[in-house]
Amino acid sequence: MTETIIGLKDVNLSLKSNAGSVHILKDIKLDFKAGETVGLTGPSGSGKSSLLMVMGGLERASSGSISALGRDLSAMSEDALARFRRSHMGIVFQSFHLISTMTAVENVAIPLELAGEKHAMRTARDELATVGLGDRADHYPAQLSGGEQQRVALARASIMRPDILLADEPTGNLDGENGRAIMDILFGLREEYGSTLILGTHDPILANRCDRVIALADGRLLHEQKAVA
Repeated sequence: MTETIIGLKDVNLSLKSNAGSVHILKDIKLDFKAGETVGLTGPSGSGKSSLLMVMGGLERASSGSISALGRDLSAMSEDALARFRRSHMGIVFQSFHLISTMTAVENVAIPLELAGEKHAMRTARDELATVGLGDRADHYPAQLSGGEQQRVALARASIMRPDILLADEPTGNLDGENGRAIMDILFGLREEYGSTLILGTHDPILANRCDRVIALADGRLLHEQKAVA
């Protein structure tokens, strides 16, 4: 039987707003298997990003439990969660989240440097070459196009060879051509390193590149199915 790499049981998420508490995720029960690719679909406000955030330990569930690689994320301190993410997860956001005062290679090297890797910069340069940015390593984010910035973000997410890759609308800020190129790189990195990829997207074409598609609506699971090739 394939190993369950992430499991969610009865997960709820409520956040405070000016209008009061908002119930965002409602009784989510899901298992993700090692090495599979999963597309999360649904309209804006359906809970895709929030689900990725709680799986990555970036948002605390209000109730229920979340386990990853056999560890209970709900019981971890913030420091322990940060260490766990650094060692086991790569996260890619729609808005890149690069540090503007650092060059591309410095951004990619951050996880390695935090882990005490001696040759962080050299390894980061190699990783940038893997995503086609070997000649842009010393440029700052403002000097890069949107597609190039997302390639830097992908290199940073994959540099630690994570067990789990979480991607939240990674092509949302890109045009069609750049979006397709980014997805080719993302799926290529996942295949090379054997990571489990969980992809939030409103694009059914991207979702159907995955093994399985899970649809959300109003914070609830609507249905799931094998992707249509």
